[in-house]
Amino acid sequence: MILTLVPLHAFGTRYDLPAPLYLFLLGAGAVVFASFLLVLRRPINREVAAGADVPAPPVTRMWPQAAALVVGLLLVAAGLFGSQSVPDNIVPTMFWLVFWIAVPISIAVIGNYWAYLSPLNLIARIAGPRPRLTYPEGFGYWPATVLFFLFACGELVFNAVTTTPANTALITLEYGVLTMIMAAIFGADVWLRHGEVFSVLFATWGRLGWFRFGAPGRRGFFGGLERPFTPSLSRLTFVLLLLVSVSFDGLLATPAWKSFAGSLPSGLRSAAGEFHWGYAIVELVVFVGLIAAIWGLFTGFAAAVRAAGHLDAPLISVVAGLVPSLVPIAFGYLVAHNFGYLAINGQLLIHQVSDPLGTGLNLFGTANYEVNRNLVPTAFIWYFQIALIITVHIIAVILAHGYLGRTAMTEAQGRRAEWPWIAAMVGYTMSSLWLLAQPIVQEGVKG
Repeated sequence: MILTLVPLHAFGTRYDLPAPLYLFLLGAGAVVFASFLLVLRRPINREVAAGADVPAPPVTRMWPQAAALVVGLLLVAAGLFGSQSVPDNIVPTMFWLVFWIAVPISIAVIGNYWAYLSPLNLIARIAGPRPRLTYPEGFGYWPATVLFFLFACGELVFNAVTTTPANTALITLEYGVLTMIMAAIFGADVWLRHGEVFSVLFATWGRLGWFRFGAPGRRGFFGGLERPFTPSLSRLTFVLLLLVSVSFDGLLATPAWKSFAGSLPSGLRSAAGEFHWGYAIVELVVFVGLIAAIWGLFTGFAAAVRAAGHLDAPLISVVAGLVPSLVPIAFGYLVAHNFGYLAINGQLLIHQVSDPLGTGLNLFGTANYEVNRNLVPTAFIWYFQIALIITVHIIAVILAHGYLGRTAMTEAQGRRAEWPWIAAMVGYTMSSLWLLAQPIVQEGVKG
C-alpha cells in the first residue's frame, strides 16, 4: 500500500475567525503587557546563578546508548535498502518528525535525558578518550552553530532532497562518522560540549525542563534559565537560531510567501515537491537575512535596556542575560507551529511501525491505516496557539525581570531597564500570532 504524502505542516480546513485578526493580536499584546505590570513589583532574588553553560556529558551505563546505536544503524539500513517512498519508509518520519521536533519538545518539558541515551556520546567516547589536538578557543560554539544551521537548511530549504529515506539515512551515517573523527581529534568531552550539535541543542532545550539531570539550576520548569548563556557570538547565534528557524518555517507557510514565490522569474520558481537550485538559493538568502535581522533587532533592544537601566555590563553580556528569556518563546513557537504537523504526519508512524521498510509487511496489523487530516479541529489549534504564545511571553517577561533585577545596581534602575524589553515582548507576541494565523485562519465575522 502506498500512502498519499501528507504535506509538511498540513492542516485541515481553514478556520473562519469570529472577529478580525487584529483584535486577537491586540488582545494578546494587552495580556502580555498587563502581566508585565504585575511582574514589575515582584520581589527579586539577587543571587546570581552559576554553572557551566553546556555541562560535561555524564559518564553513564553504556547499554542504553549501545541499544540506541543499534536502533540508529537499523534505521540507516531501512533508509538505504527500503522503499524510497517518503510516507512509507519509517526513516524520514523518525528523523525529521520524531528526532528533530518531538524529542526537543519532550526534553524541554522533562529535561535533558538525551545525554543518557545518545549513541553519539558512546561513539565519541570510544573514538576520543583523550584529545590529540587542543580545541582552538576561537572556535567557541561555531561548529555546533554551523551544523545546526545546516540541519535547519536541510529541513527548510533543501527538504525535497534531504527528506528522502536514502538521503536521510546517509545524513545520519555521515554525521556519526563526523562525530567520531572530531572526537578523535579534540577529545570526546570538548567536542560534545562545543561541536556536537545535538548535545548543545538538547542542553539548551533541557534548561526549560522540570528535571536538571545533573545540569546546574533549580529543579522545576525553566529552572535552568536563571543563568545567562556564554556571552559569545557563537553561543548566542546558536540560541537565536532556535527562534529564527521556526519563524522562517512559519514564514514559508504564509500566503504572502507563496505569493512572493509565485512572482519570481520562471528560472527561480520551484514546483511543489521538486527541488530547484535557484529557488533554494532565494530561500537561503532570506533565511540568512532573517538571522541577521533578528540579531540586529534583539541587540538593539538589549542596547536600549542597557541604556535605560544604566547597566555596567558589556552589551554582549546583557544580550547573553536576556536571551534565556527568548528560549521559552522559541519553545512555544516550536510547539504551536508544529502542533498540527505532529498530530497529522505523526499518524504515519501507525502505518510505518507495521511496515518500516515500506515493502508490504504488516507486523502489527496497522499497515493499512489511513491518515486522518482532520484529527484535530483547526479552531482548537488556533486557540491553543493563542494560549501557548501568550503564556511563553509572560514567562519571558518574568525571566527578564529576574535577570535585570539581579544585574542593575538598584531596583529602580532594574525596573526602568525592563520597559524596552516589554516593548519587544509585546511586539513579538503579536507578530508571532500573526505568522501562526496565516496558514490556518481566515479573517471575517460569521454572518
